[in-house]
Amino acid sequence: MREFENPNHWDAAAQHYEKTAHPFTAHFAQAAMARVALGPGSHVLDIAAGTGALALAAARTGAHVLATDFSPGMVARIAAARLPNVEARVMDGQALALADGAFDAVFSIFGVIMFPDWRKGLAEMARVTRPGGYGIVATWQERGAATFLLLGNIRRKLFPGRDDVTMPEAIGALSDPNDLGREMMIAGFQDPQIERVTHDYALDVTALDDPDTLFGMSPDWTSLGEEERASVVAQVRKMAGERSILPIPSTALIGVARR
Repeated sequence: MREFENPNHWDAAAQHYEKTAHPFTAHFAQAAMARVALGPGSHVLDIAAGTGALALAAARTGAHVLATDFSPGMVARIAAARLPNVEARVMDGQALALADGAFDAVFSIFGVIMFPDWRKGLAEMARVTRPGGYGIVATWQERGAATFLLLGNIRRKLFPGRDDVTMPEAIGALSDPNDLGREMMIAGFQDPQIERVTHDYALDVTALDDPDTLFGMSPDWTSLGEEERASVVAQVRKMAGERSILPIPSTALIGVARR
């Protein structure tokens, strides 16, 4: 089992993820929400919800939201918000224990793309979306985003000839708009509309004082030796120069399709 497929990995990372990744992915969650109409009476499902960037934002529209994730630690962070119109449940997005056609809008913001069987994840999204409802999928372009993208690029620059660290299959398979649209249709959706959305990840340079915390979730980091890690940190500082914040432009594809 690869690390990102292990719920224990995400349980351990939940608090750090909520502090660092959640505010960044919230930009893309807002972009995804802007493409569908939500409000009181809407029934929304967030699959592989993480710490709830999409789920909590959707709840603020008045929608009834079910947030699911296979990591109990992530689900606990969502439940801690104690919003009356949000239910958080531990659930495998590849085999949802939910009725067919139960939701008006089903989102997966950088979630399904991490699944071992991501096609099954897309099919489950379609199954639980009501006829005429919407499925919304966000995936990264190229080789991820934020510190993962930065670290991968630096690793290839400093250590050419090294084998690349294996990425989740779906990130490569769904990184082209045509491929994402086609796979959404195969899953059971129709008329997919795919848009590119770019936001900067704001890397606080002071975080380099504790690089294991900053980069520790990435196999690009854990595969390096001590001296190699020091070289990476030095390269990031060089890129930042006198700036206290290093922006890392990160591009996602957001696919919206009807059931």
